[in-house]
Amino acid sequence: MPDSGLPIADSQRLARIELPDNTALPSPYAEADRAQAVTDLLAANRFDPEGLPPGPYGLHLCVREGRLVFDIRDAADASLHALVLALGPFRRLIKDYHMVVESHEQAVGGGLNDSAVQAIDMGRRGLHNEGAELLSERLAGRIALDFETARRLFTLVCALHQRI
Repeated sequence: MPDSGLPIADSQRLARIELPDNTALPSPYAEADRAQAVTDLLAANRFDPEGLPPGPYGLHLCVREGRLVFDIRDAADASLHALVLALGPFRRLIKDYHMVVESHEQAVGGGLNDSAVQAIDMGRRGLHNEGAELLSERLAGRIALDFETARRLFTLVCALHQRI
């Protein structure tokens, strides 16, 4: 690979995330979860698309016609490649994730004891991990991700699915 003059960390990362923001998420908790995922993702990530020039990259992430679209952009916001994934394999995890997030929100707002909130939060983390593994599998050979990047992207996929 030719030397781009950028450190590897900069050439294999996302510097920008664009999401369709035409409708609000169903709760302030969900909005905060989405915003935190974007903030954390931009602070630290590994995103290395196969066959594309070195980054950093921008990502326009959306759901179009029932499919998840990763529109990978260069620093000037020109589209480099659009990768489309079927949402079907994610639907059960997304549905379960939304139910657990709603339960967590109700538990925190309803004053449940700490052990109940912790149990719900453990379930949420487990679904998050499962979603990250599925996303990594579906992107294997096309985009190299680290586990934390996949977890945060899964959060954004769930947020996009709530908007549908």
